[in-house]
Amino acid sequence: MFDVNAAAMHGGTDAQGVPAHDFSTNRNACGPCPMAVRALQAAHVAQYPDPQYRALRAQLAAFHGVAVERILIGASSSELIHRLTLHAVRSGAKSVQFPQHHYGDYLQAARVWRLALCRRTEAAVAPVLSWACEPSSPLGAMEDIWDAWQQPPAQKEWRVLDCAYRPLWLEGEPPERDLDGVWQLWTPNKALGMTGVRAAYAIAPLHAAAAELQALNALAASWVVGSHGVAMLQAWVTDEVQQWLGHSLMTLRRWKAQQLALCVRLGWQVVPGHQANYFVAGLPLAELETHLAGLRAQGIKLRDCASFGLGGHVRLGVLPPVSQAALEQAWKSIQ
Repeated sequence: MFDVNAAAMHGGTDAQGVPAHDFSTNRNACGPCPMAVRALQAAHVAQYPDPQYRALRAQLAAFHGVAVERILIGASSSELIHRLTLHAVRSGAKSVQFPQHHYGDYLQAARVWRLALCRRTEAAVAPVLSWACEPSSPLGAMEDIWDAWQQPPAQKEWRVLDCAYRPLWLEGEPPERDLDGVWQLWTPNKALGMTGVRAAYAIAPLHAAAAELQALNALAASWVVGSHGVAMLQAWVTDEVQQWLGHSLMTLRRWKAQQLALCVRLGWQVVPGHQANYFVAGLPLAELETHLAGLRAQGIKLRDCASFGLGGHVRLGVLPPVSQAALEQAWKSIQ
């Protein structure tokens, strides 16, 4: 079943520091985006930003073509996950539904507030908080929730789509989705290759009540995002940054093809259906943890998928050829 410690696990920097070749996170390996870095360098840090984030919210609203009232600023998608969960609980939520495999913070927030935990195949006690992510984490696959979400909920339901990896869609174009009926979470730092900068935003459903938006804003701490986060989000919506992102996707597609070929050479079994700049592979090992520790000692980190309910598998973010070569050499050295 669920494990509290496993739910809080993340990739990236650990007790051994920053990995030289970090396959464990899903950031855009072409980054950090140079134009976004320059925006951070020019950020005004002597004073607090506008606590209402009026200019930023207007820019994000224009970028997405939505009313500015629908934009909520958050410290990160994880912070917004916890804030939305708290809001749902205060509004009467009794249970939470997850995909079969999912990001751990959905579960962590639900456990904090003692919501009943339900898979999508299980009956949920209404009102329910329902999570989806597309491309999904960790598999990078398309969601299976859309048929159900085309129907109006029978009772009160908060439907939330995590769009963290939608800007990093590599297999063709992202499918057209009608998102006006769901909450959307957007985390540009992954697409910009700068996950060390924490800032995100949510887009409320089209018909969200003003009182609900006010309640969610009231749950945020003062100045929930600092000047650097504001600068990153403002850079995100500019034409030059979006053009950089488009060019980076072409590079990532090439690197991904090479990395998939590497997995074939190593005898790893890639789970099909991946759409983004990461994928999951099964390793033919009895003691995966020991081998991952051996790789980590050589500066290479993979994301153990046991906490996702996928024992014997790892998630690999797409990295450049030099990192792939290091992985191949290190893998052969520990066999």
